[in-house]
Amino acid sequence: MRYVLEVAYDGTEFAGSQRQNNARTVQGELERAARQVFGVPTRVVLSGRTDAGVHAAAQLAQLDADTPVPAHKLAEVLSRVLPDDVKAMRSAAAPEGFDCTRAVRKKTYCYRFYCARTAHPLLARYAARLEGTPDLARMRAACALLEGEHDFAAFRATGSSAKTTVRTICSIGIGALTACGVPMYEIRVTGKGFLYNMVRILAGELYAIGCALADMDDIAAAFATGERARLYRTLPACGLTLEQVDCGIPLFEE
Repeated sequence: MRYVLEVAYDGTEFAGSQRQNNARTVQGELERAARQVFGVPTRVVLSGRTDAGVHAAAQLAQLDADTPVPAHKLAEVLSRVLPDDVKAMRSAAAPEGFDCTRAVRKKTYCYRFYCARTAHPLLARYAARLEGTPDLARMRAACALLEGEHDFAAFRATGSSAKTTVRTICSIGIGALTACGVPMYEIRVTGKGFLYNMVRILAGELYAIGCALADMDDIAAAFATGERARLYRTLPACGLTLEQVDCGIPLFEE
């Protein structure tokens, strides 16, 4: 029987989500836990990959197993043997023919950064520290230029193996709050697919525009030329969290 899991993890100590030789990964920890629970090697498939240092609040995963454990209890059983920085939050029997990699329609990421001269011990794991005072209105105006279907070739890091660089951004929103006494910004991006480091580059460009380190015209130039050099630097992985994977159907009981 196939089961679907909602998985959360702190990516700080992981070399990424996908299994690697001689490196600690989210997939590796899930498969170790599954083997301990089921007594046989069990392959776990994730809905997509996240890079080293990137977090997830609701990654999707699937596994096939023969077990008397009720589907809704499987997450709890697996989490008992999982380490503290990765847990299965919810579980269910997968719909007939379900494939968590092919079923994804949209994903939502949140990039968080705070502005301070000194790294804050309570924020440093889950948000990037930057300096300056970004103009929220300028950042929001720039978001409108990024929404929709575009060729995002300039918004990918070296090493991307994507066959096409055209992607659709469904929405981008920016919120501002105070966390631990310092200004915090949250950039939420929902899209149908993303290139390598695309969200971190988007976030960097919005920050740069907010701080007058870049101009909105740079976005149009980047779309037109595909040149990475037109844009601001890639922001650190620690600020990025995968917040939602939308398959278009409810998978878990509320």
